[in-house]
Amino acid sequence: MALSGADRGSHSMDKSITLPPDEIFRNLENAKRFAIDIVAKVRSFDHSAKVSDPLYEISVQEEITARLHFIKFENAYIETCLDFIKDHLVNTETKVIKATVDKEDEMTCLIKGCNFVLKNIPHEAFVYAKHADSEFRFQNTHPDIFPYLLINIGSGVSIVKVEAEDKFERIGGSSIGGGTFWGLGALLTKTKRFDELLQLASKGQHTNVDMLVKDIYGGAYGSLGLTGDLIASSFGKSATTDKEFSKEDMAKSLLHMISNDIGQLACLYAKLHNLTRVYFGGFFIRGHPVTMHTITYSINFFTKGEVQALFLRHEGYLGAIGAFLKGAEEDNPNQYSWGENYAGSSGLMSVSPELNPVQRARSGTFDMLEMDRLERQLVNLPLLQDPTSYIPDTVELTEDALARVYWLYCFEEALDGVVKRAIASQKDQPEAVERAEKFRQKYRHKLQTLRHQPFAYGSLTVRSLLDTREHCLNEFNFPDPYSKRPWLVDAYNQWIERLKGPPHKCALFFVDNKLLIRGTEVVLASNSGPALNDVTNSELQILTERIAAMDPVIHTALKEDRLALVQNGSSSPCLDLSRLDKVLATVVRERGTDLVIIEGMGRAIHTNYYAMLSCESLKLAVIKNSWLAERLGGKIFSVVFKYEVPSKAQG
Repeated sequence: MALSGADRGSHSMDKSITLPPDEIFRNLENAKRFAIDIVAKVRSFDHSAKVSDPLYEISVQEEITARLHFIKFENAYIETCLDFIKDHLVNTETKVIKATVDKEDEMTCLIKGCNFVLKNIPHEAFVYAKHADSEFRFQNTHPDIFPYLLINIGSGVSIVKVEAEDKFERIGGSSIGGGTFWGLGALLTKTKRFDELLQLASKGQHTNVDMLVKDIYGGAYGSLGLTGDLIASSFGKSATTDKEFSKEDMAKSLLHMISNDIGQLACLYAKLHNLTRVYFGGFFIRGHPVTMHTITYSINFFTKGEVQALFLRHEGYLGAIGAFLKGAEEDNPNQYSWGENYAGSSGLMSVSPELNPVQRARSGTFDMLEMDRLERQLVNLPLLQDPTSYIPDTVELTEDALARVYWLYCFEEALDGVVKRAIASQKDQPEAVERAEKFRQKYRHKLQTLRHQPFAYGSLTVRSLLDTREHCLNEFNFPDPYSKRPWLVDAYNQWIERLKGPPHKCALFFVDNKLLIRGTEVVLASNSGPALNDVTNSELQILTERIAAMDPVIHTALKEDRLALVQNGSSSPCLDLSRLDKVLATVVRERGTDLVIIEGMGRAIHTNYYAMLSCESLKLAVIKNSWLAERLGGKIFSVVFKYEVPSKAQG
């Protein structure tokens, strides 16, 4: 069961379930609906400052931001959940609770939730490959998620064709689904719990119970293309063999029978409606390896590899997300983009019952998902040559074990320095030290989790490690640890004093305004929010105004609108060109942009090093990491000046 909720952190617990402590639910009384929490501190800048005023005098103010909280747990604990709702939520007339008090249409909620995660969470969908180096192969987020087929496996099976946001149709189904597996499994094994039944199946050998092609023909049936190991009859041996079968073997045979039946149905409907994207969800899946493997095998067999079985990281939350969206239609939540908050989300747990039996025993535990509303709607950069194949990240750490070990070590080694910067950025606040220590503990825990479960938040990359750190810093109200930047040489005040004196006769500027002089329009795209020591759009506005007062080229360019400052919609040191501010994308189109310049290690090396654009591009950086320099074929402090022209432009 998944319910929208306002919660922080995850807690392991035994069967006598205990909910998270009250202090976790910050400002819950301010929520308009159960699922939105109004928290967050942001930096604001005074644009009326004089030239002589300190440039980085930053004030902190409260700003409303929306956050969705979802908690997932088994139905067995519904009474505890209702007690929690009564104690924490049913206390004002402003609370609206969906999927609990207000009954919503289940299928509508499911589809809305599925559309939401596919649009807003990169690497939401994955292919499960049991015997590969990485069991999860995450899919790129497609610019257009429609159409697709959703196979929802609950008690029975519903097959739904989704063509648009509010256009879907149940085109088929079956009464043989998760309830069948559970019910027959209970009769065969006397095991009443669903997870325990799957645990039995993971240890069983179906060939002890199933009759195979080779059991009938002595080998393969070549003329029909049937291999000898193919199941000819589920449970076929039980009719001809006079012996007792183990619970494990019967559970495995039953799982194969149900999964193969569902897989063949899914393939037939996908072919009938000419659909190649087929997503599987429902309580029958729940991230269990044996289920995903048997369904994947079935799909591959019946389609000869033409269709892939796709699973969702957050499939257990779809109904609750959809119920929230349906209840919040007056606020039009789909007009915004949303992003997963790694600090408050549990992530995808390990699915290996053999290797992680404790982690798989999730009955009675909370899984968490937090989504932050982004004030800017994010879209693809129009200049991407092929948005469907665009991969931002240069090195993928999920499958590259050596790279993963190195970068996780780097981030852990840098943690003390980040903590010191966080404290220094708020020296006047006595509780900053305590909050910084909590940040340290939380981020270190995330790094430890990623060592064992690198797939927890989708593809693991340097970008995702940086983003996770930023989320954890914001969690404990350190939105900009670099606001108090260390200066190696600080003569700023003396220079300001000098500017109060007589003007210089002639000044020689070595500044990068040559493009403006050539008549080229320039769009400066900077971060919407702080990340490391990167300039933000708010800071850039101030800096540009100051520079324009001293530089006639910049002043004229601003006045004639040949120099535009636009935020990119990101608060990351890296750059994902598939999730940019919609306003920036509009400016790029309207101005006929034909040159893109990407600068710095985060944006041009860690991400976008291999990005192909439909116009000329420059990627500029100094590689300040020896491991990455060697991986790319260079040495530390190597200079990258990468000028690329798309093939059609070259011709």
